Amino acid sequence: MGVEIPKQARADAVASIERYFQEQLEQRIGNIAASALLGFFLEEVGPLVYNQAVADVQERLLQRVEELDIELHQDAFAYWPRQERERRGRSR
Repeated sequence: MGVEIPKQARADAVASIERYFQEQLEQRIGNIAASALLGFFLEEVGPLVYNQAVADVQERLLQRVEELDIELHQDAFAYWPRQERERRGRSR
């Protein structure tokens, strides 16, 4: 599975590559060459970035799952202790 980007994002990326070459390297790169360079990076480096993003999301989700017991914990058999606290509060 290759990394795919939407058509407009691809066009914006190609324009950015062309601008980078012009402003940073003081060279012109054509649209076709910029598109080929983008394709190369998407195929060669894209999976690395994608896999890292998946790993980051997976780690964050695991952290959230581990926090569920803290956020959603309900004490069992809490009725009578609560009744006792309420009675003591009323008798004061």
